[in-house]
Amino acid sequence: MAEFSLDLNEEQRDLRDWVHGFAAEVVRPAAAEWDEREDTPWPVIQEAAKVGLYGFEFLATCWADPTGLSLPIASEELFWGDAGIGLSIFGTSLAVAAIYGAGTPDQMVEWVPQCFGDVDSPAVAAFCTSEPEAGSDVGAMRTRAVYDEATDEWVLTGQKAYATNGGIAGVHVVTASVDPALGSRGQAAFVVPPGTPGLAATRKLRKLGLRASHTADVFLDGVRVPGRCLLGGRDALLERLDRARSGQRATGQAAMRTFELSRPTVGAQALGVARAAYEYALDYAKDRVQFGRPIIENQAVAFALADMRMEIDAARLLVWRASWMGRNNRPFTAGEGSMSKLKAGEVAVSVTEKAVQLLGGAGFLRDHPVERWYRDAKIYTIFEGTSEIQRLVISRAISGMQIR
Repeated sequence: MAEFSLDLNEEQRDLRDWVHGFAAEVVRPAAAEWDEREDTPWPVIQEAAKVGLYGFEFLATCWADPTGLSLPIASEELFWGDAGIGLSIFGTSLAVAAIYGAGTPDQMVEWVPQCFGDVDSPAVAAFCTSEPEAGSDVGAMRTRAVYDEATDEWVLTGQKAYATNGGIAGVHVVTASVDPALGSRGQAAFVVPPGTPGLAATRKLRKLGLRASHTADVFLDGVRVPGRCLLGGRDALLERLDRARSGQRATGQAAMRTFELSRPTVGAQALGVARAAYEYALDYAKDRVQFGRPIIENQAVAFALADMRMEIDAARLLVWRASWMGRNNRPFTAGEGSMSKLKAGEVAVSVTEKAVQLLGGAGFLRDHPVERWYRDAKIYTIFEGTSEIQRLVISRAISGMQIR
């Protein structure tokens, strides 16, 4: 019988320690400054590229781990350093995941390196799918892609909302409807190459948290891209559309395939934020003296910290299970990917809130980082599928019914 173990192997431990060191030595010291500036931390991204933490080779190494744990381990450690800077470094991976998940080998070779740029001049990429009227309701997407046979080009028109790296990215990956009558089954993903006319992001969005990560609305006004920019190719798209029109079972669609690949990793990011807040609150409770003794000696404080640690560890197990299942092509029959993101996101919110409470008035001040972690945590119950959408996915999976 094969031995069962939850121990990390040597490579995973080395990865964890390496990323943690970068987070502690480079990311954390810069976090408050870039949060205050609300600007993209290009010097930190460049430093990550120099050490090999930013680039496709790093992602490919993580994705090659047969356990599926390397990327969540790295994500938790980096986001333990700071979520805003972490998303500036890892935000490109969502566009890369879209290319990797839907693209042909030739498309991967052509576009993935351009997503990252090079060490001396790093670039970022953007995955653009949400819209003002199509956030959770992906099937309501209004951005259109029309094929021009005369020029072998696709013409994209519409608006995307809340795009990480939108406008400052070199490569934009954009989902669009090619057959609105089919809803989400009539959608496809397109690469918009750097410098393509007609794509613009006129306003950077100001946010509650993740302020070191750039977010913007992206406008597409008759954007023309070559036929080779359709991820997966036109033949595969036509075959998929024919299946949809004939009523055959869907094999997935552009946006949701990318989210399925990324949800456990997003959960790991939330874990990093939660763990940072828990560790800080634990140290504070040991040092803070009230009524002649450290406040951790009060049962109410100690029990709160015990609950925080328990919830973080429980969420991590869900993240690791979903990551292992995804890497080994095990179907999410009970919505396990959504479970991991749902639990981790809500744990991040509850743990950071408890950390602020345990610090009392000090927790409300910018002198302590728990207020920033509290602001950063909230997004994990919203983006890449709200908590409500995750519950919908899980309930549909366990019931086999089209719950609305």
